[in-house]
Amino acid sequence: MNKALVIVLIAIPLAACGVETATTAATVATLKKQELEQHKNTVAQTKEKVDQAMIQGQQNTQQAMENAEKY
Repeated sequence: MNKALVIVLIAIPLAACGVETATTAATVATLKKQELEQHKNTVAQTKEKVDQAMIQGQQNTQQAMENAEKY
């Protein structure tokens, strides 16, 4: 009986440790997911800015060509 009690007393903290480890892993996974979403948003915003800059550059080129044809 004493052996069983010792085993139970040892097993309980170890099980709690496993729960803490799982909770920590879940928290880290959630933070990594948020970080990934932020990076995706940054990439999308950067792509949009590049696209806008390219459109603006094309418009400037077109306007410059039209102005050059006038002279």
